[in-house]
Amino acid sequence: MANLSDIRSRISSVKNTQKITQAMKLVSAAKLKRAQGRITRLRPYAISLRTSIADIAVTQRVSHPLLSRSENPKNVLLVVLTSDRGLCGGFNANINKFAMNYYKENKDNYQKLDFIFVGKKGKDYFKHRGVEGIDTILDLAREVSYALAAEVAEKLKHEFSEGDYDEIRLVYNEFKSPIQQDVVCETILPVDIGQSELNSEEVLFSKDLIFEPEPEMMIDVLLKKHFSTQVYRAMTESVASEHGARMTAMDNSTKNANEMIDSMTLTYNKLRQAAITTELTEIVSGAEALNG
Repeated sequence: MANLSDIRSRISSVKNTQKITQAMKLVSAAKLKRAQGRITRLRPYAISLRTSIADIAVTQRVSHPLLSRSENPKNVLLVVLTSDRGLCGGFNANINKFAMNYYKENKDNYQKLDFIFVGKKGKDYFKHRGVEGIDTILDLAREVSYALAAEVAEKLKHEFSEGDYDEIRLVYNEFKSPIQQDVVCETILPVDIGQSELNSEEVLFSKDLIFEPEPEMMIDVLLKKHFSTQVYRAMTESVASEHGARMTAMDNSTKNANEMIDSMTLTYNKLRQAAITTELTEIVSGAEALNG
């Protein structure tokens, strides 16, 4: 059984750890608020942009290389978004497990299945299992910006346009709340325009509408902007999910530390009382021996 000195040291250590988890929770909460604001502003824009592209493409019968779908894709690129740091609950584990299961189930169905890792945790997870990515992007949570997303989007678009891959998919955590993040596997190339409701009364463009400039030019500009926006949105969703998961994990850790402190304090008090009782018993026994 541990002595009183050991228990005091453990209580002090847990209290110091609790201060760290509390500080990390507050930092993550502040970062989450900013990331959540970006998502709230970005989601409506991304949806409206996709709808406009779909309406123009279908009503004006416009084709574009980024809209060309392959019936039987043989070469697939998977972009896996994780974090560079841990201490965020199941955030990274859920993504890595999903991507690994996808790899095991589909590696024999495709001629080529490659990875690009955004985040150190994804790279390390697959490297330990013998899977190397063609590229790795780090410091996403620190440097997430539209410029970075546009750079990544340009690289992905080049890979697709050159015919290296038939499909490019993003695997990331979609932010729902600080305690809920859903793993999403989304095909970003070719661009999916199937979500446009062209038969509804809210259709944006008539089939007889005259465009200036030409629809083909508009589609080209909008598709490039849309693709960069989708990559940026996925990055912001992942960053917000990371901060939410870390805030929740640190909150749980702080609560667990409280429970440990209470339990160890109770044990300390019991041992201290037992030691005092033993000392008193020895004193009384000695006094009785002297009197006898």
